[in-house]
Amino acid sequence: FKVETIGDAYMAVTNLVEDQDSDHALRIAHFAIHAVEAAASTPIDPDNPAMGNIEIRVGFHSGPVVANVVGSRNPRYCLFGDTVNTASRM
Repeated sequence: FKVETIGDAYMAVTNLVEDQDSDHALRIAHFAIHAVEAAASTPIDPDNPAMGNIEIRVGFHSGPVVANVVGSRNPRYCLFGDTVNTASRM
């Protein structure tokens, strides 16, 4: 599991080790729908309902990536490739 901050968004990556089942896109879509629904029913401030509820945007993309540790003084596990670039623009 890897999470990257991209501007005002987070990009999460899972299961970099094994090939995915054929229904992985469907499972991700269901997760995205449930995440949006959960956020929409969560108040920003329970003591001030006028502030409304949390709003999130969700996008998903799948494809090949290259992963490696970058740096020696402060090493970071990084992901590279067109898949990462596409996901970061969603």
